[in-house]
Amino acid sequence: MDAVLRSGRRFPSRLLRAAGLARRSSAGTAMQRPEGGGGWLGALRFDNLALRSLPVDASEEGGPRTVPGACFARVRPSPLQNPRLVAMSLPALALLGLEAPAADPAAAEAEAALFFSGNRVLAGAEPAAHCYCGHQFGSFAGQLGDGAAMYLGEVLGPGGERWEIQLKGAGITPFSRQADGRKVLRSSIREFLCSEAMFHLGIPTTRAGTCVTSDSKVVRDIFYDGNPKNERCTVVLRIASTFIRFGSFEIFKPPDEYTGRKGPSVDRNDIRIQMLDYVISTFYPEIQEAYSDNTTQRNAAFFRELTKRTARLVADWQCVGFCHGVLNTDNMSIVGLTIDYGPFGFMDRYDPEHVCNGSDNTGRYAYNKQPEVCKWNLGKLAEALVPELPLEISQLILEEEYDAEFEKHYLQKMRKKLGLIQLELEEDSKLVSELLETMHVTAGDFTNIFYLLSSFSVDIDPSKSEDFLEELTSQCASVEELKVALKPQMDPRQLSMMLMLAQSNPQLFALIGTKANINKELERIEQFSKLQQLTADDLRSRNKRHWKEWLEKYRVRLQKEIESVGNADAWNTDHVKVMNSNNPKYILRNYIAQNAIEAAENGDFSEVRNVLKLLERPFQEAEGFQEVKEGAEVEGATAPAAVCAQETGSRQSYCSKPPLWAAELCVT
Repeated sequence: MDAVLRSGRRFPSRLLRAAGLARRSSAGTAMQRPEGGGGWLGALRFDNLALRSLPVDASEEGGPRTVPGACFARVRPSPLQNPRLVAMSLPALALLGLEAPAADPAAAEAEAALFFSGNRVLAGAEPAAHCYCGHQFGSFAGQLGDGAAMYLGEVLGPGGERWEIQLKGAGITPFSRQADGRKVLRSSIREFLCSEAMFHLGIPTTRAGTCVTSDSKVVRDIFYDGNPKNERCTVVLRIASTFIRFGSFEIFKPPDEYTGRKGPSVDRNDIRIQMLDYVISTFYPEIQEAYSDNTTQRNAAFFRELTKRTARLVADWQCVGFCHGVLNTDNMSIVGLTIDYGPFGFMDRYDPEHVCNGSDNTGRYAYNKQPEVCKWNLGKLAEALVPELPLEISQLILEEEYDAEFEKHYLQKMRKKLGLIQLELEEDSKLVSELLETMHVTAGDFTNIFYLLSSFSVDIDPSKSEDFLEELTSQCASVEELKVALKPQMDPRQLSMMLMLAQSNPQLFALIGTKANINKELERIEQFSKLQQLTADDLRSRNKRHWKEWLEKYRVRLQKEIESVGNADAWNTDHVKVMNSNNPKYILRNYIAQNAIEAAENGDFSEVRNVLKLLERPFQEAEGFQEVKEGAEVEGATAPAAVCAQETGSRQSYCSKPPLWAAELCVT
């Protein structure tokens, strides 16, 4: 299934003929060439199956509105002033049959900026916005839909694979509500880079082909603090087999018992049947073929497979420390992809309760809650599939499959990260839990600790063992870093008032806070107080002790591996190889993205392109990039400086722990 998720699906010619995908006139818009022809984008071959298979709103009414009885509404991208290319991902564009422009790269960049900004529409494209609903932070929000994204069409790749392409940030749609349908440079760079980073980490994801900015401006209040500023309108070309999501099936929901909101297509079970037929036959063809004569069994098999894919996906996230940030039902892919990159974040210092979204005040989407939330979202999808899949069937599938699949995949991945390639022992789960607890109490860097462990040897001599301990503890937070991370977030007077309110008026308190948040703040105050008496030497000594204890358990477990094989040297080679291909050296840390954003906002796109190249090879030492030890003097650098540069420029590391200023970054 992974191949389907990452590479789309091949369509045999007999199926293409059966579906009526012959070349046709503009009425069908199949296999058409771009406007003007002959350009770099002339290689694109459109065939827009989704619009032929699902109902499209016939209304010509413009502006935000309710869209009943349809899955799509036709739209038109709004032009931008002076669009120009920030960066392009050639591996992503290759999916569409676009090869690196060798003859005239500048002309190709200009063409990409023109068409992938939405200023011109490719021949064969049929811009439309998708209608969906969603549960946001646990509450049903009613109609949402593509408020800023536009389906352009489906492009057939070189082998017949089908790829939906979207422009995100191309202007107002019927689903824009009170917004302007635009995205800005900072959020677009983050989505562009992270989409590609996740793919190269081996995690199922939507892709990003281009990022195009402009001189058009919109006003944004970044932190919702009353300090708005003008930002550049920017568009990302997104690529996936489909962008249909759990919330796509919630358009049929009757009035919600808590919010009173309802979907725009209540009582339209005929459309629900159309959607299931389209999704399963197009993206789960083996299930369609196996259960063609029994739709209930077919739908159950589809839900079972999606449940497993989702469980594996979130296990993959947990194993690289990825936090999505907004796991609403409208941000969950119907084919098991990571979708909709907003206030995401890769964990730096390991904290199971890490919240990457500054707007998530209750911690609903914290790192350690992601598996539970994704299961909850599947439950909401199950409700949305009734009556085509009875709830008693889907709920049983969810209980039988989700937790077991998650735990199996998670432990398999963690064994690889620890190089446990020979034996699968029951004690492995405990070893992983104890590793994470050690990371937590020592505030270790999640990515760098795992990366370092590949250099740990069972028969390491005492002097090198001490060096290794030093290296490990250098990846744990310093006293200064802990003081920044654990600084109390509430004013003492505010905290005192909240505590009094919790006692005297629980109903009012419930409207403005939670006991969990108050308890967490009290813990922060206690930890922060203890830090004031803690010296750097005391912290280093304590951290070494914790890591020494865990490394001894790890050494014993590795010894069992060696004893079970005939050739220890061959085992060690494979052990290191597996670890190095499962523990990335480079991830898209917030501070790396921020440096690229700041450079781009000043007109320099080179850092975005440098970071993209680095993220395309996350497990390998970067060629042409020079690392320096953390804390080393960087001549001429100012903070926040570019985090890494090529050998000819300033020399900072892309893989070091975040600088202190990064703790102040807030993504909402």
